[in-house]
Amino acid sequence: MHRAEICLTVMADNMAELRKRRDGASDVDLVELRLDSVSDPDVQAALNGRRCPVIITCRSIRDGGLFKGSEEERRRLLLEAVDSGADYVDMEWNRGFESVVKKRGGRNVVLSMHDFKGIPHDLHDQYRTMQRVGAAVVKIAVTATRLCDLLPLLEIGQTTTDQDRAVVIGMGVPGLASRILASRFGSRWTYAGNAAPGQVDSEQMLEEFRYRKLTSNTEVFGVVGNPISHSISPALHNASFAEQQRDAVYLPLEAYDVADFARFAKALSIKGASITAPFKQTMLKQVKKTDSVAKLIGAVNTIRAESDCWSGINTDVEGFLAPLKRRIKLKGLRASVLGAGGAARAVTVALSQAGAIVSVHARRLENAKAVASLGKAVAGPWPPLPKTWDLLVNTTPVGTFPNVNKTPMERDHLDGRLVYDLVYNPTQTRLMKDASQQGCDVLGGLEMLVAQAQVQAEWWTGAKPNPIVMEQAAMKALDWTVKDS
Repeated sequence: MHRAEICLTVMADNMAELRKRRDGASDVDLVELRLDSVSDPDVQAALNGRRCPVIITCRSIRDGGLFKGSEEERRRLLLEAVDSGADYVDMEWNRGFESVVKKRGGRNVVLSMHDFKGIPHDLHDQYRTMQRVGAAVVKIAVTATRLCDLLPLLEIGQTTTDQDRAVVIGMGVPGLASRILASRFGSRWTYAGNAAPGQVDSEQMLEEFRYRKLTSNTEVFGVVGNPISHSISPALHNASFAEQQRDAVYLPLEAYDVADFARFAKALSIKGASITAPFKQTMLKQVKKTDSVAKLIGAVNTIRAESDCWSGINTDVEGFLAPLKRRIKLKGLRASVLGAGGAARAVTVALSQAGAIVSVHARRLENAKAVASLGKAVAGPWPPLPKTWDLLVNTTPVGTFPNVNKTPMERDHLDGRLVYDLVYNPTQTRLMKDASQQGCDVLGGLEMLVAQAQVQAEWWTGAKPNPIVMEQAAMKALDWTVKDS
């Protein structure tokens, strides 16, 4: 398998800062210098003293860039870069550069096409037309709104040769797989940074996803949901794979629906996946084999590829109970569950089986009744009445980053013993802070996330992961989330 190089995209307000960031790039193969981002673009300054190959780019506003000068000035900068010996110069297709490419024999020119609206129906034809122009590299960047949007890129990349190898990119969160698995997509290089939708930070690419160590035999796992960019599950599982020295990678997979994931998974030979909202219940219909817990709950959160089908289990029950049992005796405990989604179903079953007296609370009473029917539970009012619970469990996403100031229950309703918020980002939610001020003990969702992830990983691989490694990776990922905000 051809190993795709890493190109770091660099932007800045001025040339001095652009050069500083260029020279600060480490462990990458190329640096893309976005001259459209600076107020004082200077080709010679961009090229002089470079320590690694660079791509000169000056993208117009209509092509998704930032250049505010005239089109004549932009063309002058790009042509100067070609004449000055830039390693590569990125020129947008259909902007009148075809003659330049042909005149100069295509040397060091990246002929690129960006579609920020979606996937052109004639993508293959456009690629072949671009290829005939004779540029050194053809770059196709399209916007993926679902995982299967990446399959035409996979087809293009896998049909190229070393002589005509293209750069193929799926922009947006659903396109992340094309960036991390760039070598499998047949891409000449992949872009890292934060300059385009869906780009991954170079440090994260190299450390978390272990980009340099991915091979043609690397097993692919992932977390399937929508949205999915907030998930820290990739950090947990990739850290575990690294600690075990396993040739595997775990990706965020933002799917349009279950069918979208299934088709993509078949094309990429995905070995297993974590399933999160909103697909836990619909995924149950796609698996042929499952455990009794998943059947009872009516939802799976973990699937594994078998020879001819998917099998599924639910690890939420075990993951939920593990940290809770270390803190409180559940038999006879009055427990109120907030929410009526997949997590609420697992929590209700878990608490009922543990002997708690369970009530389910949702804004729609009929939804609460449906969840309550799964265990020895009742549907209660929204919000739970004062002095009616010992344990309060929030299974809703309310309070999840970036909406950290929201809470599913106001402070004056928090009068029980323990509040368990399944939200893990942030680690201290507003609900937990309010509960602490009211004298309640609190428990966050991070311990549950790690506990259920352990069960998932062992079911996929047969190897027991180190929970400390997973927890440390989770905390680091959460720190990065805060920094990025």
